[in-house]
Amino acid sequence: MRTLLLALLIAAAPPPSAQKAKELAARRAWEELYLAFAAGDVAGVPEAQRRTISGALLKGCEALLVEDAVMAYSLSERAVVFDASAGALKCLARSARKTDQRAAAEAALRKGLERHPKDGAFGLELGKLLLEEQDAAGALTVLEKVPPRSREGAEAKRLAQQARAQANEEGAARQEAERIEKLMHGKPGARRRSTSAPPDVRTAEGRDGPSDTRAVSLSYESSTDSLGMRTRSNGRFVIRYFNNERDFSQRAEYEGRVVDALEEAYAFTRSFLGEARESPVDVVLYTRDEFRFHYGPAKAQGLAGLYADDAIRINDAEELTQQTRATLVHEYVHAVLDDFCEKRGHQLPTWLNEGMAEFVEWRYLGRDDQVWFLQDALMGAARANKLPSLAAMADRKVFYTHEHYAYAKAAVAVKELIARGGTGRLLTFTREVCGGSPLDEELREHYGKTLAALDEDVRNTIMNSRK
Repeated sequence: MRTLLLALLIAAAPPPSAQKAKELAARRAWEELYLAFAAGDVAGVPEAQRRTISGALLKGCEALLVEDAVMAYSLSERAVVFDASAGALKCLARSARKTDQRAAAEAALRKGLERHPKDGAFGLELGKLLLEEQDAAGALTVLEKVPPRSREGAEAKRLAQQARAQANEEGAARQEAERIEKLMHGKPGARRRSTSAPPDVRTAEGRDGPSDTRAVSLSYESSTDSLGMRTRSNGRFVIRYFNNERDFSQRAEYEGRVVDALEEAYAFTRSFLGEARESPVDVVLYTRDEFRFHYGPAKAQGLAGLYADDAIRINDAEELTQQTRATLVHEYVHAVLDDFCEKRGHQLPTWLNEGMAEFVEWRYLGRDDQVWFLQDALMGAARANKLPSLAAMADRKVFYTHEHYAYAKAAVAVKELIARGGTGRLLTFTREVCGGSPLDEELREHYGKTLAALDEDVRNTIMNSRK
């Protein structure tokens, strides 16, 4: 409790000086250093001081990596907030690996690769991580970005050859599977593929009936389930849709585009949030008429998709437009949160659950804010005091009654939280809330704010968004 009160007092005050950071680092007062800079508005700190503060926090991370990896991670996370230097990002990745936060480690390495492309360590370490995850194609892509003359160049070249060989093997396996399926559908006497579950997979039960099996590998397998739905599955997704009289070449082309869109949603979400779904998720693709049949004309008219009964359900998926892909990202975030919260995603306040999905969708579409015409509508509603409060928007019924404004306001709230502590802190906060901790208590613990104070920050951001 004493530590919590101290953290709250520090969060309410302006950030200490860079000189203070140097003094604390010199005394190796790492916990005090962390508490001093764990909160506060970084934007108000001059750039030169940010680098000094980040450097002090980095020293703490490096000093504690062996004996206290958790504190090292916390220090490096704040170091990156002040200055995303190569050293800070490397220590963040190393401490994340030591604390079994592989997604956070990957996110740090990808950020380092983007910001410091000449530093070969980021591509090499990210390549190693992706090879461990059996993502040979992804590993090859990043390993080839390691500068050949860098210190890491020789090892990266060796690993790239290994990754290329694995990727070629996977490609050959996929081609052979497609060749066999062509024979199955086109020539008499060919052995028919069994649709029963092999012993090393688990079966999922969805709203629309039993799905096909969930493969444990990342290679997609295509088949038909007991309801006549086409399925294509791997360790991340089980795609299901009605056959609609497509011939094999049409199915292969359509499934290939869907796989590409889903893998993009997976990669973007994991890169941005530092988290992805651990267990496979059903993805049911409906034509407009099929969605209307299952969910009624009102939802078919108003919803691009939804996450329900542990499945992503996409309306009008016949054409995979950019908006359809964005909807896949949005709904995939819901699936990630549900998995992250151990199937208790529904216990999150609706504004937090929907706000995270909406904000990640904005970022996928290349935006950092709501579209201009919605900004004007939100500003007008804010001036007229017609925006529902975040407290009220915790309730699903209230949220969806005001959904024209609610999605955008919720996304702005999440944007505010990310600005104050990054996605790592947001996910830690989210885990506590979906675990049953009181929202206001966790807001004070992680952000030094009440829900009412956050609401006021959101209102101010909306009012100033067009200036």
